[in-house]
Amino acid sequence: MLSLVIVVLATVASGFIVWATDKRHAKYGIALPVGASAAVGALSWIVFISAGLGYQPGLTWIPWILPIVLGTAVAVAVAVFLGRSRTKVDTAALTKALRL
Repeated sequence: MLSLVIVVLATVASGFIVWATDKRHAKYGIALPVGASAAVGALSWIVFISAGLGYQPGLTWIPWILPIVLGTAVAVAVAVFLGRSRTKVDTAALTKALRL
């Protein structure tokens, strides 16, 4: 169970880092990439442990490293997608408001 706590803390930290390094992080909330990263990290850890991939010689890295990598990848994807889409929507709304 301690490994789940470590994985969740590492994915939360990576979510914060992704949010902080994104240029358009003012377009979406801080909790979105962090929450997505933590959720994917925890769920993938549960799936890997349930599948029997953990605590075996040669496979110990899977429930430790792979959930952190997956969580970070999801945080990056969320930040990129939401940053672009929210910028487009906000620009369109501002343009519409200025034309009136």
